[in-house]
Formats: sequence, structure tokens, C-alpha cells
Amino acid sequence: MLRNVAPSGQVTGYDRQTLPIYAELLDADAAGMGWAEGARLILGLDVAADGETARKCWESHLARAHWIVGEGLGSALEAFGRKSEQAG
Repeated sequence: MLRNVAPSGQVTGYDRQTLPIYAELLDADAAGMGWAEGARLILGLDVAADGETARKCWESHLARAHWIVGEGLGSALEAFGRKSEQAG
């Protein structure tokens, strides 16, 4: 289930579950998609009903996606690798 605000700090299980969405957000942002269209199409949010919450959700998840592939990449690879090894 999508949170209203993405986590911050250490990599979480939520991040692992949300990786496909993070990838879509990064692609959409690179393509110049606006937050309202992205929130509706990618996050499945009703922008007309609650635009402020939708915008915060879009912004926080996009920022988290950028963090995961940037500053947090080492932590993400370590955390995701550990979970994969434990599962196997």
C-alpha cells in the first residue's frame, strides 16, 4: 500500500516493495511529466479530491527515488542484497 509520504533515513522494506514505482517516477520526471499527471497515473491518486496530499506524496516519493539511486545506493544494495540472501 502506498504511503502518503515516503520514508526517510535508512532503507526500509517499503523501499524494496516500492522500487518499481520509484523507477517509474524517475522515468516520468526525466520525461518532464508534471506532478499531477504522475500522481494520477503512477501513484493512482485522486488529484482532484486532495491535490495537496497527492502533491506531497509525489514529491516525497520522487525525492526518495532520487536518494535511492544516488546517496542511498550503497545502503540500498546492501539492504536489498541481505533480504535476498535471507530469502534464498
